[in-house]
Amino acid sequence: MKTRLLLAATLLSITPLAWSKQRDYLPLEQRLSAEQLQQVGLSAQQLQLLNRMLSETAPVAAVAATPTPAPMQIGLEEGPVHSQVQGAVEGWEPGTVFVLANGQQWKVLKGQMRLRTTLQSPEIEVIPGIAGRWFLQVDEDLPKARVYRIL
Repeated sequence: MKTRLLLAATLLSITPLAWSKQRDYLPLEQRLSAEQLQQVGLSAQQLQLLNRMLSETAPVAAVAATPTPAPMQIGLEEGPVHSQVQGAVEGWEPGTVFVLANGQQWKVLKGQMRLRTTLQSPEIEVIPGIAGRWFLQVDEDLPKARVYRIL
């Protein structure tokens, strides 16, 4: 609770001078990593409220330049990512990084698996879940790893 209040107080105390140095408001989800957001522990509604409050304190020109997002279901606004892993996959555990052929990098947050045979550059699917969660699927018969995008 103290961490949430400290974060909110710090972010709300940013002066108009600091805002004037930014062209557009950048939502917290784009400023912080998934791990940092998890440490803060804000709910999706709290995060949305804080983003709205911060964007409203930005200069009028910057707010006008910020596009208004269309209403969407939380976490389901993006479709699945289909790509190929670069290199061999022997399994995964928290901390494992998957580098994809499309340039994206996904890090395992939860779940572990040791494959019986090493897969060379397998086709994968990264599937969105609710509340911003993502799951990496190597094979539909295997458990999925909970991941977050790092690049």
